[in-house]
Amino acid sequence: MKPFSKSLTAILLVSALLAASMLAAPAAEKTEKAGLPTLLASCGQSPGPVKVEVFLKRLKLEYASIPRATANDLIERKKKGAPFKSLIIVTGASLKGMGGAGVSINDELERTRALIAEARKQGIKIIGAHVEGMARRSQGAMAGDNSDELSIDAVCPQASLLLIRQDGNEDGRFTAIAKSKNIPLLLFEKNMDLENVLKGLFTN
Repeated sequence: MKPFSKSLTAILLVSALLAASMLAAPAAEKTEKAGLPTLLASCGQSPGPVKVEVFLKRLKLEYASIPRATANDLIERKKKGAPFKSLIIVTGASLKGMGGAGVSINDELERTRALIAEARKQGIKIIGAHVEGMARRSQGAMAGDNSDELSIDAVCPQASLLLIRQDGNEDGRFTAIAKSKNIPLLLFEKNMDLENVLKGLFTN
């Protein structure tokens, strides 16, 4: 190939890469926002909501924590004239947690489906969260226990936004859900990073 042709090819390649990056930039720079007050709930009764609540409290955000929140909690709040603007459902199941609450994974899934349906009816932004990494996925489950994955399936494909600790996405599960359902995905690396993510999400 002649020097001129090589130069032309290089220029065209660089131009194409620049054009592609410019097209991709708006999606990457978009800042996701959610309204307050927010309701913090669980699907699976894992300790995950406690981790989230630590930072909601530290940031002095307006929230209510009801691990076994029901559709009626949303309805009653609306009747009082102070409806929830967002709903954080933390996924990941704990056999110990469900046992202590006297519920099964099927009870959790049924309650969560009704909660999501009412949230959608009211136009509440649903945030599907997974904050405990692969230890709260199939990797950390007992043989034959798929309750963690069932809780993810019940919530994440129905969410308006996904909030995921990065090491829980090692197999690309949440990335696949986000892409297939066109749901924004917020990843954070460590628990301490969650504070900044929540601050960006809920404050101006």
